[in-house]
Amino acid sequence: MKKAFDHIGIVTLEPHEGESWIADSQVWVTNPRLHPQRIEYIRPRELPGVSPEQVGLWKLWHWPHVAYRVEDLRAAIVGQDVVLGPFFPAPFLEVAFVHRHGIIVEYMQYRELDHWFGQPNPPGFRHEPLTE
Repeated sequence: MKKAFDHIGIVTLEPHEGESWIADSQVWVTNPRLHPQRIEYIRPRELPGVSPEQVGLWKLWHWPHVAYRVEDLRAAIVGQDVVLGPFFPAPFLEVAFVHRHGIIVEYMQYRELDHWFGQPNPPGFRHEPLTE
């Protein structure tokens, strides 16, 4: 599977400058392309009441996740423990969250790479190339 690191997502309850609203997920997100370590802050409208027995879903809302850009989202999630998705948070992007090796991994298949929820890429930003 070809993939490239995209960002690290961290759930927070504090507002951050430049947030974008994602109606499907009921969260605000920041643009990781603007953060030097590619951090995305995710602020839920309301933190879901998920039981720790639902391990993957609980981790999704309480632990950081690692996100990878992939060439083929459907192929990336075959045989995986999918905890959310696949879904389109916006027309330019389809995502799925999986519980893998004890952590949450987000796979992202972009249709457009020149912006993040309507925000243009910052000057000098470049995407990592997809590799095996």
